Amino acid sequence: MTIRVLLADDQALLRSAFRVLVDSEPDMEVVGEASDGAEAVLLTKEQRADVVLMDIRMPGTDGLAATRLISADPELADVRVVILTTFEVDDYVVQSLRAGASGFLGKGSEPEELLNAIRIAAGGQALLSPAATTGLIARFLATQDPADDDRDPGRGERLDSLTVREREVLVLVAGGHSNDEIAERLEVSPLTVKTHVNRAMAKLGARDRAQLVVTAYESGLVRPRVE
Repeated sequence: MTIRVLLADDQALLRSAFRVLVDSEPDMEVVGEASDGAEAVLLTKEQRADVVLMDIRMPGTDGLAATRLISADPELADVRVVILTTFEVDDYVVQSLRAGASGFLGKGSEPEELLNAIRIAAGGQALLSPAATTGLIARFLATQDPADDDRDPGRGERLDSLTVREREVLVLVAGGHSNDEIAERLEVSPLTVKTHVNRAMAKLGARDRAQLVVTAYESGLVRPRVE
């Protein structure tokens, strides 16, 4: 299957570079370009994109708002958003993950990293850089006042629906561990771990692993630490 990619960035030169790179791959194609968030949401619907490479800072409707709109639309449930960032504003990245983004990638990443990120996101996986994403969420949430953010208070309550094993797996996911690493730690098969992860996502209303990490920190199941 060909992965349908939408590019959302207000810099035409960057979009052009990304288009050349993506279109050079036999298993993916660029189906549209957007210069702001509102256009990105519209084209995502019209072109039925599989993956949206979304810049955060754009005029008008920014990438954060656009990510929320895409994630909230039931018709776009299968669309995956990958945030492109310069890592200058950690809070924007975390808010994007809360809003439903599957992960993030630096604009200075190598071409192969970007292409691999698209394939991973299209495959329904997330946390393109597990350790980096986990550390970012931890650093940000450690400095937040719970009364001043947009956390979902129901997430903590929904943890009660998880089995002991599912909670154990969730803690390890929040630690940035892959399914294979978790399987080795728990002495079970990777398929069993995948089953626990999928069940946890269903019970917690999480789109992917990125959302599981956010939930684990916001609910207090995992305590953020600042190095």
